[in-house]
Amino acid sequence: MKCKDLISIADLSPTDIEEIFTVTKELKEWHNKGYDEKCLNGKILGMIFEKSSMRTRVSFEVAMVHLGGYAIYLTQSDINLGKREAVKDGARVLSRYVNGIAIRTFGQETIQELARFATVPVINALSDYLHPCQALTDLYTIKEKFGTYANLKLAFVGDGNNIARSLAQICAKLGLHFHIASPKGYELTPDFLSKTKQMADGNEVVHLYQDPREAVENANVVYTDTWISMGQEAEIEVRKQAFKSFQVNSDLLKSAKSDVKVMHCLPAHRGEEITDEIIDGASSIVYDQAENRLHIEKALLKLLLRK
Repeated sequence: MKCKDLISIADLSPTDIEEIFTVTKELKEWHNKGYDEKCLNGKILGMIFEKSSMRTRVSFEVAMVHLGGYAIYLTQSDINLGKREAVKDGARVLSRYVNGIAIRTFGQETIQELARFATVPVINALSDYLHPCQALTDLYTIKEKFGTYANLKLAFVGDGNNIARSLAQICAKLGLHFHIASPKGYELTPDFLSKTKQMADGNEVVHLYQDPREAVENANVVYTDTWISMGQEAEIEVRKQAFKSFQVNSDLLKSAKSDVKVMHCLPAHRGEEITDEIIDGASSIVYDQAENRLHIEKALLKLLLRK
C-alpha cells in the first residue's frame, strides 16, 4: 500500500485495495484460529471522535489490541480540533505522541488538513462526505460471499451520502457497476459523478435512478443506509417524507435476484429504510459486514502503522 494515509478511496489503486483485502483475509483467518499477529507491539493509535460511534470506536480499539498496540480515545471536548487550537498544531503535536491517527468528524477538509500536517498516518474513520473504511469493508464482504466481483450488480437504495460516495468510488476502482436510487434532490452530484467516471478510466459505472425497483432489478446485492444521518436531525420529517417509498422490504426485493444479499452499514432505523423481516432474514449479511469492519481496520493499521 503506497499511500501514507487513508483519506479517500480515490487515493487507492486497485492494487492497493487488493493488498488490503489479502491482508484482511490472512488476519481474519489467523484470528479465527485463535492467533493474532502482534505486529504493532508498542504502537499507539490516537482516535479523534467529533462524532460518537459504537462500531467505529470498538472496532479500532479492538483492532489495536489484537495487533499488540494501544488506542487513545479523544472526544471533541478533549481536543476541540480547529477551535481550541489550529488543526495543523494538533496534527504536529499528536504526531510527536502517537504512531497513527484515526478521525471521525464532520468536515472532509478537517481530515485533509490533519493529514497534510501530520507526520504519522491518518485514517478517515468517517466524514460527512466520505466513509472509506466502510466501503472497503463492504466490497471485501461481497467478495467473501460471492468469491468474485465479475458480473455482480450492486444496488444502493437511499441518500447519495458518504456511504454512497465511497461505494461509488470503490466500484469505479474495481470495475463494478453501481446502481443507486435516490429521491430527487438527494442524488449524487454531477461534479462527483464526473470525478468518479475519471477513476473508472472514462467508463460509466454509476447509474442513477429515482425508482428503487429499477435500481434493484436483478441485483445481486441490495444496500441501504439510514435516511437521517448524525447532524441532520432538523430534517427528520422532510427526509422521512422524501424517502418513504425507498424502504428495503420483501416487496422491493422481488425485483432482485432470488439469492440476493442485503447490506446495511448500521445503525439501522428499523421500520424506516429497512424492515425487521429483511434485516433479520436469510438474505441479510449485515452482521458479517459489521464484523468485517474489525478485520479491514486491522489490515489498514498493519499496512499503515508498521511502515
